Amino acid sequence: MIQFEKLGIFLSKPLAFLLVLIYLLQSSLLIFLVKEKFDLEKEILFQQRRINVLEEKLQVFKAIDDFQIGFTEDEVLTLTEVVYEESAKYNYDPLFVLAVILTESSFKKGQKSSVGARGLMQVVPFVGRDVAPRAGVNWESSGTLFEPEANIKLGTLHLFEQILKFGDVRKALVSYNVGETRLRGLLRKNLPVPSKYLNKVLENYAMLKETYQA
Repeated sequence: MIQFEKLGIFLSKPLAFLLVLIYLLQSSLLIFLVKEKFDLEKEILFQQRRINVLEEKLQVFKAIDDFQIGFTEDEVLTLTEVVYEESAKYNYDPLFVLAVILTESSFKKGQKSSVGARGLMQVVPFVGRDVAPRAGVNWESSGTLFEPEANIKLGTLHLFEQILKFGDVRKALVSYNVGETRLRGLLRKNLPVPSKYLNKVLENYAMLKETYQA
């Protein structure tokens, strides 16, 4: 009898070991499958984000290519990257930046206004010189403003700083157009604020969104 009991205990150990082994294998497989599912979902999300970025850049490229005057295809590609990157930096919709450029210079290369504003975003030299260190632009002379990449970096940062100062995108756009000093003077005297430029930017923005956003 004792021998049978001993034999029964002896026989149960391999069975218990086998059950534990099966459990561990199942647990390992489950962990592996969960990890594989997580990694797959992560990769799908990463690829979807890449697709979204490419689609947004394509929208920007098409808009620039349709409106630009005087730029080569390589320059259009460079402009696309700069507009997209600077927009991401300041949380702009890239089409909003394009609306400002379209309003300022009609996307014409080498544009210069009667008051000395230059380049795509029509930045005046004293503003460009002041903003350049903060924008990471190597300022050499007013000619720097005719460099499209530098001009966009200076213009987008200058507009962003106006937004921070006034706490309002509409006022910031007016300030960008007429100058901070003049706008503050109008607000201080409670005088009407010019709206023609602002309305034009908003019209261009609405047009670009309707035309190029999927």
